[in-house]
Amino acid sequence: MNRALPDVQLRVPTDEDAFAWHRVFDDPEVMEFHGGAAAELSVYEELTARQRRHDAERGFCLWTMTDPGGDVIGFTGAQPWPHAWGPAGEIEIGWRLGRAHWGRGYATAAAQATLERVRAAGVRSVVAMVDSRNERSVAVTRRLGMEPAETFTVPGDPRTGLCFRLAL
Repeated sequence: MNRALPDVQLRVPTDEDAFAWHRVFDDPEVMEFHGGAAAELSVYEELTARQRRHDAERGFCLWTMTDPGGDVIGFTGAQPWPHAWGPAGEIEIGWRLGRAHWGRGYATAAAQATLERVRAAGVRSVVAMVDSRNERSVAVTRRLGMEPAETFTVPGDPRTGLCFRLAL
C-alpha cells in the first residue's frame, strides 16, 4: 500500500537549531545507531555552523527538518563523507528524526527532497552509510531506489556499516 508522504520543510540550520537538535536527539533510541547517547550541545553548535558553511560553499548541507507546524523534528541532507575509512571523498545523504516522528514517512519525504536538491547542485551520485542493524534506515534507502554496494567495519567498533549508492 502506497501512502502519501507528509509535508516536510527543509531549511539551512540556524544557531537556535543546535538547541533543537540537541533536544530532539536526546533519546537513547534515537541515538542507538549513532553512538548510543546524545552529543553535548557544543557538538550541535559546531555541526550547525559547519552545515551553514557547507550550504554556502556547496549548495547543500544537513538541513533542519520541520513538520507542517514548523516544529523541528530532525535533520536530513548531504555532506562529504567525513571519515578516512568508508566511501571517502563521496557525498553522503543522511537523516535523523526524533522518535515521536518515526513511522510517518518524514525520513523518506525529506530524503527525496535532499536528492532533488543535491542533483540541482550538480552532484552526480550519492551514498548512504547505514548501521546494518538499523532496519528503518535501510528501508528508507530502498524506498529511494538506492542499491547496496559495500560493507564496512567501523574502525575500533564491532558495528558493520552498509554503503548504499545511487546515481543521480
